[in-house]
Amino acid sequence: MGIRLGCIADDFTGATDLANNLVRAGMRVVQLIDVPAADDERDVDADAVVIALKSRTVPAAEAVDASLRALDRLRSAGAEQIYFKYCSTFDSTPVGNIGPVTEALMDALGTDFTVATPAFPDNRRTVFQGHLFVGDVLLSESGMRDHPLTPMTDSNLVSVLGAQTGRPVGLIDHTVVADGAEAIGARIQDLREDGIAIADAVSNDDLVRLGAAVQGLPLVTAGSGLAIGLPANWGIKPSRAAAQLPPAGGHAAIVSGSVSVATNRQVQEFLRTGRPAFSVDPLRIAAGEDVSGQALAFAESHTTGRATRAWPIWWPTASPTALRAAHRSGPSCSTASDLSSGAPTRPPPSLSSKAASRCRTSGPREAGATRRGGARGQRWVWRTRVPWRVGCATTGCGGADGSPCRVGSGRRHVGWAG
Repeated sequence: MGIRLGCIADDFTGATDLANNLVRAGMRVVQLIDVPAADDERDVDADAVVIALKSRTVPAAEAVDASLRALDRLRSAGAEQIYFKYCSTFDSTPVGNIGPVTEALMDALGTDFTVATPAFPDNRRTVFQGHLFVGDVLLSESGMRDHPLTPMTDSNLVSVLGAQTGRPVGLIDHTVVADGAEAIGARIQDLREDGIAIADAVSNDDLVRLGAAVQGLPLVTAGSGLAIGLPANWGIKPSRAAAQLPPAGGHAAIVSGSVSVATNRQVQEFLRTGRPAFSVDPLRIAAGEDVSGQALAFAESHTTGRATRAWPIWWPTASPTALRAAHRSGPSCSTASDLSSGAPTRPPPSLSSKAASRCRTSGPREAGATRRGGARGQRWVWRTRVPWRVGCATTGCGGADGSPCRVGSGRRHVGWAG
């Protein structure tokens, strides 16, 4: 059986957010990091697949190419509807990438119309009269105004999207949305010549009404909020089974790339358990030492033939101040964050192919890098407690019932990984 919904997200954390909302609404969801290889023909037993790209701020042509490759794989998996997911603050520039990707997907799918709504009321992102609000202020008056890559100085999404596409952009305003799915459907028919319509939404109820109205559209584009209104179109209802964790076997590992105060406290708590630990010293990396090779040797010596509860950990030992010093002395590293989160994420490729089948990460950057570096075609399905934290499939680690995990406080075991 093919999948119901195929999703293309322009970044990892947004993909996680989308997957979470779909699971909340009852779907069984698989997330892939980047487009799977052409020869990866394994069956996917899920209602939806979310492909996480890193296309938000790359040149528009690259974003289009990656999105079309993702579309091709989703269609081959039998996706009945495509969901292009972007940020709830509509992160983009006058040249893209939301408009160009939307147009390319429309052309590839042979559709003359789609909707666009970044609204995510749970995170206080709402759209009214076509204008995007962040909390109580217009987008253009929020901190996004000064974003270094995608400064958002216009809150009128009709004009923002209109500048990025050759198609006219219309509006489904809130008076129509409030009248329900039938009224929205009638408005969609009126706007078909426009090609794209911004849709207002100020509440989850609005998103549910919009979700019902877009049933049958080949393509929808939105933030992650609209996801709560789509599963019902296939008769899917919220269910604990969608977020159930099957037992996970094999060895496990932890990769911590963050040097935040909270993460450092969690690492110290872990170290007190006496479990294996490898400190990643960015000063040694900057000096040219083969820290990655040493980390891999450590991995093999502490996983092969050992109990699955070994949980070796990699973590950066330096403070943020030391990381900045390492950056100044290490021309081979482009940023201080590459030292703290880039190097620790190198072990997982070897781990995934040799010893550890379960890898926990701290932070969105580390999660994305770890999954991109992992075994090809590896898939996660989960429910999350906060958007960028990944659920864990470990048994006996303090929380299969949803209670906080003892290691890495704040996480909850409320999803499943395969």
